[in-house]
Amino acid sequence: MATVHTAAGPIDSADLGKVLVHEHVFIVGEEFRQNYQDDWDEDAKVAEAVRDLSELKDLGIDTILDPTVLGLGRYIPRIQRIAEQIDLNIVVATGLYTYNDIPFQFHYAGPGLLFDVPEPLVEMFTKDLTEGIADTGVRAAFLKCAIEAEGLTPGVERVMRAVGQTSAQTGAPITVHTNPHTQSGLVAQKVLAEEGADLTKVVIGHSGDSVDLDYLMQIADAGSILGMDRFGLDLLLPFEERVNTVAELCKRGYADRMALAHDASCFIDWFDQEAKKQAVPKWNYRHISEDVLPALRERGVSDADITTMLVDVPRRYFE
Repeated sequence: MATVHTAAGPIDSADLGKVLVHEHVFIVGEEFRQNYQDDWDEDAKVAEAVRDLSELKDLGIDTILDPTVLGLGRYIPRIQRIAEQIDLNIVVATGLYTYNDIPFQFHYAGPGLLFDVPEPLVEMFTKDLTEGIADTGVRAAFLKCAIEAEGLTPGVERVMRAVGQTSAQTGAPITVHTNPHTQSGLVAQKVLAEEGADLTKVVIGHSGDSVDLDYLMQIADAGSILGMDRFGLDLLLPFEERVNTVAELCKRGYADRMALAHDASCFIDWFDQEAKKQAVPKWNYRHISEDVLPALRERGVSDADITTMLVDVPRRYFE
């Protein structure tokens, strides 16, 4: 067993229950919101999130991992307000989300830079994991970084190596946003392993956007967890192909190296909300429980394999 820190306090890993490994509560550019989003109603947004996450709990999900970090608008006091009102665990992350460069706060300070100091990203991530985020008292429980179609840019590499070093030093697991069409999951595995990270404690996120079984099995054979985590985003890959890929990997014995999620959110300011609902109507927290699990069962995926993906794999990720 292991202690897992949530937005409402620490729990035992045995109490995580059924877990969706990649869900956001809010993706909100706070600087933009405070200056330009005149129609923001904080109380209403919190109430909507409480409703959505309570519905998810009613569908049998007990925990979500929320990889909202610097670059995506992480704001823990809002998450705490929500966590206090729901019977569902929200596990938060530390890290930095970029496809290219890093924020200017880190341009000039670091090893070999103008201010030649130890990597401040490692110090920052470690503090979030071991002491808490800002003055909230909430500790992050995992790390997050990203590598997209742009590849291993200097900024992306610096963040990824800092994440790998922090994981090696603290034992915290990692989730990586990847683009499977460029096979960037393999690049992430290589870099993280070079920094001493345990690849069995790494979720290669957005693997579910791919039907390339050879690539997916190569990731899994190296020990990492395949994040089949964009159910509902049918514009990127249709529902049938997503479900068929998971079913086929289960058939080949990979259920113990897959985890499920939607990569959904209660609110995201990247899109017009009504246009989003029309374009991807199933991109919500309910889709896996209501549609995906029945479809997997229809394709011969056993309840034991479903429990493995929803319960055992996330629990092992922290233990």
